Amino acid sequence: MSSTLAPAELHARPADDTLVIDVRAPGEYAAGHVPGALNIPSEHLDTLLPELRAAAEKRRIVVVCAAGQRSAAACDRLAEAGIEAVGLEGGTQGWSADGLPVNTAPAQGRKVWAMDRQVRFAAGSLVLLGLALGRRAPRGRLVAAGVASGLVYSGLSNTCGMAVMLGKLPFNRPAPEALDAARAALTA
Repeated sequence: MSSTLAPAELHARPADDTLVIDVRAPGEYAAGHVPGALNIPSEHLDTLLPELRAAAEKRRIVVVCAAGQRSAAACDRLAEAGIEAVGLEGGTQGWSADGLPVNTAPAQGRKVWAMDRQVRFAAGSLVLLGLALGRRAPRGRLVAAGVASGLVYSGLSNTCGMAVMLGKLPFNRPAPEALDAARAALTA
């Protein structure tokens, strides 16, 4: 289980002593992030493990997401790789709620919704589709039942398979040059 750092504690830390890694999708990061945070989506952490390991020897790593769940999972993955990291308590939502500044970055292409909004939209759409199909063919309701089961499992396990699947869509993946820039920033 990973530990967390309160937003006020992170804000008080010297920037040259701390490396903030934002593990959200590029569109979420662009919409608002902790100043100085480096965007490395969680599914790409394994790609940059050697660089993260070297960076952890020089600075404390703080991992950030929207609310804290994805950063806790990322901290656990980093710990398995022998890299010490802590999460930001409450994520960027907690950071903003404490009145701390949030930076934005220019989004590449069209504006991408936050992952939780994408999940709510996809789940709701699939439930409505299942109910509509169920009016013609009763088995169509199984779509709605499957989504409901997935949501219950997601709540119990604190994971989200739909978010993982949505994260693989092209607009949720970073451009290859963004990962090269993250690699360069980690080795600087």
